[in-house]
Parts: sequence; C-alpha cells; structure tokens
Amino acid sequence: MTQPELLDVVELLVDLPDAERQASDQGTIVETYDCAYEVEFANSHGETVALLALKLEQFAVVWQHATKAWTPLADRIVALLQELPEDRQQQVLNFARSLHRAPA
Repeated sequence: MTQPELLDVVELLVDLPDAERQASDQGTIVETYDCAYEVEFANSHGETVALLALKLEQFAVVWQHATKAWTPLADRIVALLQELPEDRQQQVLNFARSLHRAPA
C-alpha cells in the first residue's frame, strides 16, 4: 500500500454517511497528523464540500503528488479488497477468474 503524503489524491474505501461521503469519493490530503490525515473534498467548481480527518484504513492513495503519477491499479484493487469481508473477497476472486477465462 502506498504511504499517504501531503497533496496526494485519495479515494474513500468506506461510506461516511454523517459527512455525506461515500466509498469511491476522491479528495486531497491537506494536512497530516500522527494517526490521521485531513482530507479536503471539493465539488466540480473547486469549492470545499467536506474537510475530514481520516484514518489510514478509510482510504487508498490513487494519485501521488511526489511522482505526479497514478497509483498502479493492482495496488488500488488490493486496498479495496482488504476492506471487504472474506466471503466478498471470494466473490471478487471468482469473478476475476471468470474474466481471465473469457476470450478477449
């Protein structure tokens, strides 16, 4: 898993209904603390719609400011899978196997 840094873009792995945020929403790390990261979520006009202190297990880095590059898709999938219960992980594995066997 990619270590989060200031100005990285992250994607929520969990729903946060109290903050009106859902899994897959993306935001930018604007501050780092000992055990949390302040993440700003903005609308399409660049206006802040939420500013939340998040724990590492609540999000995955999808774009790294330091390298100006997207996080590899495989790393993003692993981060998402780790948040799923075992039975759901098995369903994803079965689906991936079916895609692998299907002709392109």
